Amino acid sequence: MRKILINGNKRLEGEVQISGAKNAALAILAATILVPGKITIRNVPNLLDVITFIRVLRALGIRAEYSGSQPNTVEVWNDNVKHVAPYELVTKMRASFFVIGPILARKGLAKIPLPGGCAIGSRPVNLHIKGLEVLGATVKMEHGFVIVSASKLKGGKVYLDFPSVGATESIMMAATLAEGETIIENAAQEPEIVDLANFLNKAGGRVSGAGTEEIRIRGVTQLSPLEYKIIADRIEAGTYMTAAAITKGDVLVKGIQPEFIEATTRKLQEAGVKIQIKNDEVRVSAINGLRATDIKTMPYPGFPTDMQSQFTSLLCLARGTSVVTETVFENRFMHVPELNRMGAEIKLEGQSAIVNGVGVLSSAPVKVSDLRAGAALIVAGLAARGETTIEDRDHHIERGYENLKGKLSGLGADIKLL
Repeated sequence: MRKILINGNKRLEGEVQISGAKNAALAILAATILVPGKITIRNVPNLLDVITFIRVLRALGIRAEYSGSQPNTVEVWNDNVKHVAPYELVTKMRASFFVIGPILARKGLAKIPLPGGCAIGSRPVNLHIKGLEVLGATVKMEHGFVIVSASKLKGGKVYLDFPSVGATESIMMAATLAEGETIIENAAQEPEIVDLANFLNKAGGRVSGAGTEEIRIRGVTQLSPLEYKIIADRIEAGTYMTAAAITKGDVLVKGIQPEFIEATTRKLQEAGVKIQIKNDEVRVSAINGLRATDIKTMPYPGFPTDMQSQFTSLLCLARGTSVVTETVFENRFMHVPELNRMGAEIKLEGQSAIVNGVGVLSSAPVKVSDLRAGAALIVAGLAARGETTIEDRDHHIERGYENLKGKLSGLGADIKLL
């Protein structure tokens, strides 16, 4: 889709089912490189990023495809792996760089181009490289490629200067087949890290401590084929929760893990949103309107940077003044000028956005700069008066939201894709 048309100011009501977690799916697809034989992965969202990653696996000599008979299931047949990842695919999506760890572990040599992805700020790969060097890899840069080699990876102690999700996952995967024990200190604690560890352990790996600051991996000689189900997408869940709140709606969000969305839930409650959680469902209603609150993005379990843009849209219609502080990425306020075009009153001061609540947002033509900025504009468009035209020439939104039109239409939104 190139454009999204939303005739807004309509209350969202009903139920919505959350898809599998994109970021967990990408890491686990990378981990299939470690596992010889057939792997079946369930609850995989049908997204542009996942399709791109499947193409990366195919380019590496691995057979991978969505099942023709089972929805949201990807089957992988891994008999042999090439050591060179394709430039044209890896540069499209930063998560493709994850393959460097498992390829190195399987082949002893990996040649990976420097990655691409959303333009939301510097996301260097030096933490990945530092960790692999601790495990005994030799690293060099050549013509835009990172080349890593090791006759045999050996366990070691890795301290991450920042709890990078990608670096934690790369090192975990490489260490799974390394000799001895690897310790990752200041590791990322996101639920997607835990999901990857669970996948590796079900395949015969020995990973402990995932979800804490210290992860230990005792290397094994080989992993075994398996079936695995991906966790629900906490960012998709948060996006629909925010959409329900900004439209003063009443929506039941199904298929969630409540503990993974706690930071988002608490901030919605601070903003005056009623939250009712039961098992794997959360009901969101905001009949009495919204009030200002402050947010500060932090690594998990803090407020997720991937929800900052959507929450900024919500605060545009809250009573009072809110402060949104971004600490994870330095260039993640590109949605702000677009929201101001819709009548918002937001002022940027360094890494903070000062949001003065307004009575109403109005439709306007706006442009998507990255995936979560696109989600923010959709959330705003659902509440705005008139028809908002959201231009997404680079298909950012398709990278992270499965069946967007179907799910929003099922809640009563008036949305068209062009």
